Parts: sequence; C-alpha cells; structure tokens
Amino acid sequence: MTARVVVADDQSVVREGIVMLLGLLPGIEVVGSAKDGEEAVALVAEHAPDVVLMDLRMPRCDGVEATRRIRTEFPGTQVVVLTTFDDDGSLFPALRAGARGYLTKDAGGDEIVRAVQAVLSGEAGLSPAIQRRLLEQVTEGPLPRAVSDAPELPDGMTPREAEVLVLIADGMSNAEIARSLHISQATVKSHINNLFAKAGLRDRAQAVRYAYVRGIAHPPGATFT
Repeated sequence: MTARVVVADDQSVVREGIVMLLGLLPGIEVVGSAKDGEEAVALVAEHAPDVVLMDLRMPRCDGVEATRRIRTEFPGTQVVVLTTFDDDGSLFPALRAGARGYLTKDAGGDEIVRAVQAVLSGEAGLSPAIQRRLLEQVTEGPLPRAVSDAPELPDGMTPREAEVLVLIADGMSNAEIARSLHISQATVKSHINNLFAKAGLRDRAQAVRYAYVRGIAHPPGATFT
C-alpha cells in the first residue's frame, strides 16, 4: 500500500529536501508540500492524504494548531510531527492536538517509513528518543514541595521546568540534577534553556533570584506555613 503524504515545513530548503527524500522511499507518494499550517490544512482538504509530515514552528498557523484542525476536520488523515525540537513544550502540545507520530529531523528514511506505516496501522510512530522522553515523564517522581505548593507557575513554566529550577536554586549542577531526576543531562539542558527563555534569564544567579522572588523555591532556612 502506498501512503499519500503532504509535507509541511516553513524552510524551503528543508521542505524540498524532505520531499526529495520521500520520493526515493518505497511505499510513499508525496501529493503536496506546504510552507505553513494554513497551506497544510488546505492541501489536506484538497488531496485527502493519508499522512501529513508536520513541522511545528511555522508562521501564520503553527504545526500544533494545524494538527488540531486536521484531526478535527479530516480525521482520516494522520499527522506525524517532523521537527528539530524534542522538548516538553513541543512534544506534549503536539500529541494532545492529535499527532500520532513524532520524529526529529535527524531521522533517517527508514525511520520515516516506519512511522508512517505505524500510524496508518493505528499505532504510534515515535522515534526511540521520543519514547524515552515519554518514559521519563511516566517514571518521574513527585514534585518537590516548593513546586507542588506553588498555586500557579509563572511565565508559562511547566512543572518539570520549575522542578529543575528548584534544584538549580539548591546549587546542583546539570549532572547532579540529571541523577536526581533520573533523566539525561541533555534533557536537563533542554529544560534549563526553556525556562531561561520563558523567564528572560541570562544565568543561574538570575535563575536563583527569580526562583526566590516568585516563590518557586525558598532560601535556605525558610520554613513553610
């Protein structure tokens, strides 16, 4: 069975490269390519493809919103995310929007074919790295009291990012945080980059002060009431 595929990516060189690669793969026919989410939705309406390979960060309509619209309006079309990003802020919104597969752009042709075949068979088309991310989330322990007690996290911060921030405030290195949370150092770095960007922080000293001021963490000697 040949899978009819639409490719959505805002970078023309990347998009054309993906289309060229897919043209060499068995069992895949590219029926259209889009430079943003709006075009992706329009192409799905026009061609009724089996699968959309969807980038996430695109102008006008991003990949998450396009995925949500496609899965709502055209449930016969599956979505496999193909993106540079594997952080929580990219992964989980895409899956909640209805994506059944998630690959990073270092995926090879065989991996793309397997993901497409998997989602068409009703299974999840996830790269090994993404499967590990999901497993990390499932196996995470309870949040520190400083995080769980916070009524609302500021600046769109996720609970995991806040947990990492608490451990930074405790003076832990990336390696120590990774061991404490049973995750990789690369994942720790991703969380730190995300929370620094959201809160406008430049370094760990600013992060510690931010954690104290916002009540996410408490200075040594502070007590809970």
